[in-house]
Amino acid sequence: MKKIVKIVLISLLLTASLNAGENFSEMSTQELIAIMGYVKANEKTSFEKELKSRVANMSAKEKAKYTKNLQKLK
Repeated sequence: MKKIVKIVLISLLLTASLNAGENFSEMSTQELIAIMGYVKANEKTSFEKELKSRVANMSAKEKAKYTKNLQKLK
């Protein structure tokens, strides 16, 4: 059940990111972490800039997820 909820959440976040364009500043940190690896190539620079600006304020749980998903950015 949790896996289905996670897939639905990621799908919704991807849809939201497609409609939001390059304005990643309006997304939550959790949303940014969830879409790591799914951002369009032309939006990747602004996405990474916004994500990196939030690292210092991330909770331990967010930092763990961020670190785990870093490989998706390559």
